[in-house]
Amino acid sequence: MKPKNKKDVIAVVGPTASGKTALAVDIAKYLDTEIISADSRQIFKEFDIATAKPTKEEMQGINHNLIDVINPDEEFTVADFADRASKVMENLFDRNKIPVVAGGTGLYFRILLENYDMPRVAPDKELREELKNIANTQGTEAIYNMLKELDPVLAEKMHPNNTVKIIRAIEVCKTLNIPMSQAQKKKAPLYNIKWFGLGHLNGDDRQYLYNRIDKRVDMMLSAGLEAEAEKLYKKYGKIPSLMNTIGYQEFIEYFDGNVTYNEAVLKIKQNTRHYAKRQLTWFRQNSDIMWIDIKDACAGDIFERIKQMLQ
Repeated sequence: MKPKNKKDVIAVVGPTASGKTALAVDIAKYLDTEIISADSRQIFKEFDIATAKPTKEEMQGINHNLIDVINPDEEFTVADFADRASKVMENLFDRNKIPVVAGGTGLYFRILLENYDMPRVAPDKELREELKNIANTQGTEAIYNMLKELDPVLAEKMHPNNTVKIIRAIEVCKTLNIPMSQAQKKKAPLYNIKWFGLGHLNGDDRQYLYNRIDKRVDMMLSAGLEAEAEKLYKKYGKIPSLMNTIGYQEFIEYFDGNVTYNEAVLKIKQNTRHYAKRQLTWFRQNSDIMWIDIKDACAGDIFERIKQMLQ
């Protein structure tokens, strides 16, 4: 697969624990190129175990861009991601290389590759504080209901407990005076994209993915997830990035004495499974994705099938 007039890009998408990292590394090695991480949690420094951030061994010498970009207490928007990722892509194009964009954050792919306009609205600190106070005193459901009034289409796609995204969406709606979903307009695609999706679209097969998720959580616990969560909590407190990251938010409940250790672990597994389901729902909207069943197939087998499509 060599660059044409419309620049080529490989996209590897799918739910958590589906094997995206290993496949992306195989593709990048084969094409002698680099990976751009499209993961809204791996951008944070120190967020390692909970985010399944690839180790040096797993990277296999392939440069992974947009990992460890900012500190946990810094703000990083979708527009920031698009700006930085676009610069990396242009650098790769200049070197006649094909970018491999891999991750599970659907909105990152939508803005970077599907060429949706992202409304660039400056932060309204006063409004944010007002909404945070409402969430703290009346619960997140109160601001989620506000978003449903302003933009029911976007609210339907958003988790009702994701305070940060809900507040940002309300901020955009109020500033532009139109629903944020209307402001995100799709333009003609800029690139020739080959989309590969790892996961299961069949409900019966989802249990296979869920079993993989449970095993991954067990591995994270063995690797020191609890200690990592405690260290970050002591250092930063209840900052939004921590409280909205699966693996940390549940342990913080445990540290605060609200749940037992076993309940926290169970919540991590449940929340991760729910997140994977939302990821699949999001990516199913893209009809260009070629879905590959990961059941009964190792990463090497999947890559061999994909390699034929890249020649």
